[in-house]
Amino acid sequence: MKHCRELLFLLFLSLPVSLFNVNKIFAQNSKFTVVIDPGHGGKDPGAVGQSSKEKDIVLSVGLKLGKLIKSNHPDVNVIYTRSSDRFVALNKRAEIANKARADLFISLHCNALERKRTSPEGVETFVLGLHRSKDNLDVAKAENAVIMYEEDYSIKYEGFNPNEPESYIIFEFMANEFLDQSVRLASLVQNQLVLNSKRVNRNVRQAGFLVLREVAMPSILVELGYISNRQDEKYLKSEAGQSSLAQSVYNGFREYKREYDKKSHLFTNTGTRGFQENVSQDTDSHALSADENGKEFRIQFLTSSRKIENGAAAFKGLKPVDYYLDGKIYKYTYGSTDNPDEVRRLLRDVQKKFKDAFIIEFENGERVK
Repeated sequence: MKHCRELLFLLFLSLPVSLFNVNKIFAQNSKFTVVIDPGHGGKDPGAVGQSSKEKDIVLSVGLKLGKLIKSNHPDVNVIYTRSSDRFVALNKRAEIANKARADLFISLHCNALERKRTSPEGVETFVLGLHRSKDNLDVAKAENAVIMYEEDYSIKYEGFNPNEPESYIIFEFMANEFLDQSVRLASLVQNQLVLNSKRVNRNVRQAGFLVLREVAMPSILVELGYISNRQDEKYLKSEAGQSSLAQSVYNGFREYKREYDKKSHLFTNTGTRGFQENVSQDTDSHALSADENGKEFRIQFLTSSRKIENGAAAFKGLKPVDYYLDGKIYKYTYGSTDNPDEVRRLLRDVQKKFKDAFIIEFENGERVK
């Protein structure tokens, strides 16, 4: 086993840079791009249920997801690895995303167990990583087995055999630059699949998926349900179920995109700070300054759908009061300091008037969440 590990590690070091490129090798697009990857297709049916095929379900959900994104985000470019029932090799799917210099890669699949085993139900969302359980390895092996439909797969994927556990040791040596973003997107999507679509929660997981290994961007693989489970299959092949799943994945994407825009200073309605003139004119001792890097703490104590003038009775004597916009909601804050001890003292004072007040952090005038 030790000898096998050493050989695989040497193989990893000798692989072409393009295969394991986890650095952002492309300049950022001016238009946000998401690649939707409905798994399998054509000669590869994917998992097969009692009366449905994985390739058909994920294509339908993928097209619905793309339509939602296009309808609600004119600033987003949507690309499909396939938009019809055709076979696309795993490395080609990654190539499509990399050539497009995409910002996100979302791969859609259905899970399954062999018929002699009792099938669980539920949804799980994967990010690239080393599997920590046999279940995760089994899922990765099933999805990676698609390469066997390809000619010369052993050469194309540098000797990778999806059925050999030793092949997955290679993932132990990988550092994924986009892991944090991938986990964040996975968490948002998984949460929506559970809360919005009312699916059984099988959590966010890590495993060695070839299709995620080769993309140079944040990426997730969503298992929309177990096609081998009678109840899950009934839901997966229904129009209502597919629409709900697409909506849930979209909801997760929407929140991720919103956070992305805020960090990129593109979300112009958020972080807009008001009452600047009042702050500069008032010499109250609690109007403290941020540090040189623009980091500061404030106390948020009140929200309103309308703007409240500084000095109003609603503020219960607090001054100076600041606010920032979150969408169309005005969120009012008190104090500004880079000292954690000072902000905790301020919080105790404010909670005497507003018991639900809490500490928030800003950086260069933008709310940090």
